[in-house]
Amino acid sequence: MQNLDETTITQAVIARHANTADQRLKTVMTCLVRHLHCFAREVDLTEVEWAAGLEFLTAVGHACSPTRQEFILLSDTLGLSTLVAAQNHRKPVGCTEATVFGPFHVEGAPERALGTDVANGAEGEPCFVRGSIRGLAGEPVAGAVIEIWQADARGLYDVQYEPFDEHRARATLRSAADGGYHFLSIVATPYPIPHDGPVGQLLDALGRHPWRPAHLHFRISAPGYETLVTHVFRAGDPYLDSDAVFGVRSSLVVDWVRHEAGLAPNGQLLDIPFSTLDFDFVLNPTHQG
Repeated sequence: MQNLDETTITQAVIARHANTADQRLKTVMTCLVRHLHCFAREVDLTEVEWAAGLEFLTAVGHACSPTRQEFILLSDTLGLSTLVAAQNHRKPVGCTEATVFGPFHVEGAPERALGTDVANGAEGEPCFVRGSIRGLAGEPVAGAVIEIWQADARGLYDVQYEPFDEHRARATLRSAADGGYHFLSIVATPYPIPHDGPVGQLLDALGRHPWRPAHLHFRISAPGYETLVTHVFRAGDPYLDSDAVFGVRSSLVVDWVRHEAGLAPNGQLLDIPFSTLDFDFVLNPTHQG
């Protein structure tokens, strides 16, 4: 029987991993134990703090639901999501940068035709979005699956409303033969991430705000190309330099041009102001010709 103490416990735990068949699992868990124990030693973790940490993680789990992922929110606010995304999506110069996925993506959003009003009644000023999907060599990517989602003028995604009965400001499109895409949505506005749960309490304790700059989410996939998960951010937003989830990239910040009432890009005569957003995406090929 081994008498373990604070100097020998780490190696004893790691030794128990000797027979792990999955070598990647062995590597990950060995490093996790080593760094976790180093953290506890570095801060001289007390039993009260250890218990509080377990209670916090339990509360994060209880806050999760089919429409809210508090653990993703925690990962986002700690910068872990951005770190993992950056490590896993290194791209050649010229490709559109990836950023965090966020907790409000929904699989299976309805497919709409190009030019559709995907806002579908979501509150906000009209915004006409257009651009192209191309590969790194400039080739148009036809039929790319373009998933889009965003918050409304109240700062809420459709799934945050109860009951969640219809997709709003969320849809799936496919790029045209020339790689082009266009749709009508609403102007993005800054909003706070959900901060009525344990992650919000942590931000309060750290003296941090919960706000995200205005943005529109995209996930773009096509055969032969790396799937791109990214945002397009609105230039001039006051939270660009202090995004609560560290998702901003300067290459993704663009002007959303506001127009007075009049003729819209789709030929419709509008009696209210509207905006236009132009953004071209460049995908990273998964094979080199």
